[in-house]
Amino acid sequence: MKTTPTTSPPPTASPPVTAAPAVRAGTGPWQLVRAELRRRTSVKLSLAVVALFALMTVAAPLISALGGWSPEEFDKSAVDPYLGGLPIGPLGGVSAEHWLGVEPVTGRDLFARVVHGAQVSLLIAFSATAIVVVAGTAAGIAAGYFGGRTDTVLSRLMDLTMSFPSLIFMIAMMSVARDVNRIVLMTAVIGLFGWPGIARVVRGQTLSLKHREYVDAARVGGSGPWRILARDILPGVAGPVIAYTTLIVPGMIATEAALSYLGVGVRPPTPSWGQMIAESVAYYDTDPMYFLVPSLCLFLTVLAFTLLGDALRDILDPRGSGT
Repeated sequence: MKTTPTTSPPPTASPPVTAAPAVRAGTGPWQLVRAELRRRTSVKLSLAVVALFALMTVAAPLISALGGWSPEEFDKSAVDPYLGGLPIGPLGGVSAEHWLGVEPVTGRDLFARVVHGAQVSLLIAFSATAIVVVAGTAAGIAAGYFGGRTDTVLSRLMDLTMSFPSLIFMIAMMSVARDVNRIVLMTAVIGLFGWPGIARVVRGQTLSLKHREYVDAARVGGSGPWRILARDILPGVAGPVIAYTTLIVPGMIATEAALSYLGVGVRPPTPSWGQMIAESVAYYDTDPMYFLVPSLCLFLTVLAFTLLGDALRDILDPRGSGT
């Protein structure tokens, strides 16, 4: 019996291998952070306010020159000597010549005073924050990584500094020290008491990082402790440090304003927001603009940094935000 040869069906063509979709460039952690920040309207407004006052800090002489007055220049024609030196005109003397009005009695231009006050207040706040961040990060990393006696000594120093009545000490130091640069002294005194908070945060992050696999691999590979701290530990704590730095700045601004308000901060005629608020208290009922202008600047700056810090903390350190 003749059998017919069986023919196998032609091989079906295998589906073309499609290449895996390439990961879109620019989607690293910091790019994702920027994308998340751009999504929040409050962050955009906060960044605009921060950029405005930062510009005032950097270019205060140029900006105040736009108004045509220096912060220490008197304009006696802008105040009424028969009304106790109150500004002439509505809203505290607001006019084309004085954009935000003038100070009572002296007639100094408020726009120039506020701009230069931003330079002094924010310069002290930023400088003190830099001291706090550098000292706190260094102490926290050292305590968390080396442990043992180093951790014990630094932790007890943190506890001692945090338990000290810092405001009383600041007032005493600023009252006793007279023939010194007040801005440098305020920066040093404020920074002296601010580092333990961020040091505790960094210490906790370092304790969780120092036993990670990549740190152990670097240690086995022969890397020294300082190389490990610089290349492996520090980048791991950078996110929380950046987030908490923006939360420290409002406290520094408020501390400087409080010391100046109490009369132990920057001395006249150097302008400062806290000093201007203290001087305006006597005129809040007769010239409210004199009180509102520096108070509004202080409020907006603190609010902007607080909102920005909260957003960064939620993104970079979600565990620390309690969410």
